Amino acid sequence: MSHTISAAALSTLEFHEAVHALNPRIAVFDCDGTLWSGDAGSSFMHWTTKTGLLGREATDWLDGRYRGYKRGEVSELAICGEMVQVYAGLREDELRAAAREFFATHIERNIFPEMLKLLNDLQAKGCDIWAVSSTNDWVIEEGVTRFGIPANRVLSARVAVEAGVVTNRLLDVPTDEGKVASLKNAGITAPDAVFGNSVHDAAMLAIARRAFPVNPTLALIERSAREDWAVYYPASVRPT
Repeated sequence: MSHTISAAALSTLEFHEAVHALNPRIAVFDCDGTLWSGDAGSSFMHWTTKTGLLGREATDWLDGRYRGYKRGEVSELAICGEMVQVYAGLREDELRAAAREFFATHIERNIFPEMLKLLNDLQAKGCDIWAVSSTNDWVIEEGVTRFGIPANRVLSARVAVEAGVVTNRLLDVPTDEGKVASLKNAGITAPDAVFGNSVHDAAMLAIARRAFPVNPTLALIERSAREDWAVYYPASVRPT
């Protein structure tokens, strides 16, 4: 006999009230799946191959690595780093222009309005908001401008840029425990509220005064049930 693991779910009103009841001074948000639906990182990768921004050789190599990741043969940490390193040799301004076009045409429509309102309300109260993501900095920094989050409050997968040209030297890949490490390096060890959608956010959720799983994956639902974290689903992704 199978058993479905579930966690308590909050309505939008309950979710917003629970966050505001904390009166958070520092709030941390994952991005893909949390602020908007879908995976902007892998979508950007596929988009840049279709538009020709990535050459055929790099495209074929990355496609092989991504297939290996989906089979469980390449780690989350490795693939997130490689999905930024693959653009080595391109100009950063070219990548930022591409990220601007990509987000506007493919991701912006997927922003959760409930999350946009929450962030706007928190910012109006003076809350210090951080975005932490394993997706590349070009896409994330572009995307979170919609939420009023400046680039100096973004911790994302990034490589060094020299003389305007992207290199393959990794500077950060925040995923799993790496998200906690990236926050610690930024001086944040005990945020009031943390929001994330996947098990790769679990370590970061665990350091919060209160964790808020949003649009959780199955693995995060299971973790939330164990930790007694109430979950939240924006209307567009709410299970029926």
